[in-house]
Amino acid sequence: MIHRRTLLAATAASLAAPTIVRAQAVTKLSFYYPIAVGGPIPAIIDGYCAEFKAQTGIEVTPVYAGNYGETLTKAVTAIKGGSGPQFAVLLAAEMHSLQDMDILTPLDSLGLDAAALKTWTDGFYPAFLANSRAEGKLWSVPFQRSTAVMYYNKDAFAEVGLDPAKFPRTWAELEAAAAKLTKKDASGRVTRWGVKMAADVGNAQWTFGALANQAGHILMNEAGTETYFNHPKAIEALTYWRGLAATHHASPDGIANWAQLSPDFLEGNAAIVQHTTGNLTNVKANAKFNFGVAGLPGKDGPRTVVGGGNIYFFKHASAAERAAALKFTQFLAAPERAADWSIKTGYIATQPAAYETKALKDYVAGFPPADVARGFLPVAVGELSTFENQRVYAALTNNIQASLNLTKSPAQAMADTQVEADRILKPFKKG
Repeated sequence: MIHRRTLLAATAASLAAPTIVRAQAVTKLSFYYPIAVGGPIPAIIDGYCAEFKAQTGIEVTPVYAGNYGETLTKAVTAIKGGSGPQFAVLLAAEMHSLQDMDILTPLDSLGLDAAALKTWTDGFYPAFLANSRAEGKLWSVPFQRSTAVMYYNKDAFAEVGLDPAKFPRTWAELEAAAAKLTKKDASGRVTRWGVKMAADVGNAQWTFGALANQAGHILMNEAGTETYFNHPKAIEALTYWRGLAATHHASPDGIANWAQLSPDFLEGNAAIVQHTTGNLTNVKANAKFNFGVAGLPGKDGPRTVVGGGNIYFFKHASAAERAAALKFTQFLAAPERAADWSIKTGYIATQPAAYETKALKDYVAGFPPADVARGFLPVAVGELSTFENQRVYAALTNNIQASLNLTKSPAQAMADTQVEADRILKPFKKG
């Protein structure tokens, strides 16, 4: 496999100099963090940082750098400028691209011996490590993790004669329910859409990855060097997505934006939205109606995709800084804190041990939707992840949008995506 690491040697050398002069007694760390959903996440992270400082004397300064894509760009720019963070939360799916930039350090270089590292990482849900492994090593730690789920308005279900306790489990059932839930006023204007799913930049690939899995298809190989967009099942997935609007008139024409899904749901403008578990606490706090959480339906039965961010460690940091960053990461991942994080945000706690804590047991007992997503981890796949990830995402998103806008057929959109992905990934293929 060809990497661009040799092309970055000069950059790596320039980053080594400030590392040498850093003090070994680490008292400060910089931590880049994305804000991808609504809710009080910065305040929660600030609280954890304050608690960690009180326990250890180490000050972790979180830098809230925008969404995942913006955080990636800012972190890489800062690192190449010699003043970047020691660690960051970035998309789990960015592993291959980050490796190729030669800015990461694997977990086995953080100061834990092999046995201790294995014991610790074996404690995470396997599905959340799916985007962490390459070249026989682990390159990130699961933290802000989710699956895609459906939020649905139980009152709207009851209003149209659907059973609020039974969310659709197949594509056909969702198509029928969404059409029934779509409501128009006397003039024919739609006042409530049956279902909305995001197709905007940064989110279309996650929606589509789930749909492909629902059709029984994986979009890439584990090495991140090949994609399978022109497969009949990928075309089938896009055909289904487009049909929700074009055929069943249960979803708006064109492109639905991620940022608008939650407000649309909370304001009653959409009866069902596909979103992240990380939005659960926000919905719980603000919904003025009875709502439910369900796994995504599939062609024949429920299937979903994992998503969210992992913690990555950067090689320009000193050994002492890496050890301190690991210490903070273990602090965040401790079962009691993972339970607290899940309760406060809705993200899935990344270790089974968190669900054995009294706090999370009590919370789930009182609010069962908090444990819905975890039950779908066995039918979840990793997010689309390749080398040059953002370029592949852009090609896929452009073609998905063209199909949803009815300017390309699903077959042509997937064929065009595959041609572009093949061109992008050609330098990374063996032989």
